[in-house]
Amino acid sequence: MRFKIILGIFALCVATYDVCAQQPKDPVQMSGIVLSGDAEPQFMPYVNIVVKKRKRGAATNSEGFFSFAVLPGDTLLFSSIGFRTETLVIPDTLDEKEYLSRVIMNRDTTLLQEVTLYPWPTPEQFKEEFLATRVPTTEEDIAMRNLAIQELKARAAKMGYSAAEIQDYVIAAKNAEIYNYGRYNNYSGGGTAILGSLSNPFAWAQFFEALKRGDFDSDSSR
Repeated sequence: MRFKIILGIFALCVATYDVCAQQPKDPVQMSGIVLSGDAEPQFMPYVNIVVKKRKRGAATNSEGFFSFAVLPGDTLLFSSIGFRTETLVIPDTLDEKEYLSRVIMNRDTTLLQEVTLYPWPTPEQFKEEFLATRVPTTEEDIAMRNLAIQELKARAAKMGYSAAEIQDYVIAAKNAEIYNYGRYNNYSGGGTAILGSLSNPFAWAQFFEALKRGDFDSDSSR
C-alpha cells in the first residue's frame, strides 16, 4: 500500500513537470546592433538574421540596428556576404521582456586560384582562329612597304650582283644588324631587333619576286 502511494506521488510530479515544460514561453523583444570586426568597427547594414529551426527572420537597417520578437532558447544566425556567419543563443532562463546584444562579424577572406579566360573553348580552335587572323594594313604600313621596296631596288642596282648574291648579301646584312642591335641593348645572344622597313614581310615578298624576274640584273639596270 505504501509503495502504491509513493508511486502515485512520483507520477503526479512527472505529469506536473511535463505540463509546466509544455507551457509556451513569453516572447522577448530582441534588439541590438551588428558591427564589423575591423580595427575601426563599422555598422553593418542589411545583415540577414535567421531564427534557426523556425521560419522566421529579419535584417538590420541601414545603420546596423535590428529589433524583433524571439523566444527564450532561440538560436539566431547572422550572415552577410564577405563575413563569417555568427551565432547568438537567447538564454532559455531569461525572465526579462527585452534583450539587448551587440554582434561582431569578422571578415571571411577566401583566396581563389587564378583563372585565365579565353574566348576559345579548345586549344585547337584557338590555333585555327590565330592562323586565320588577318592583321589590318594601315596607310602608314603601305607607305613603309613602298619605301622599303624602292630602297632595296636602289641598293641592288648599285651593287650589280646576281639575284642569288643579292639575296645572300641582304640576309647576311640583316642578321648582322639584328645581332648588333641586340648586343647593344644587352640582349642574350644578340636578341631580336625591332622591325624596321627592311624587315617588312610584304616588302621581302615583293623583293624576292623581283629577284626571280631578274629586275635587278646588271644589264637591265643599265
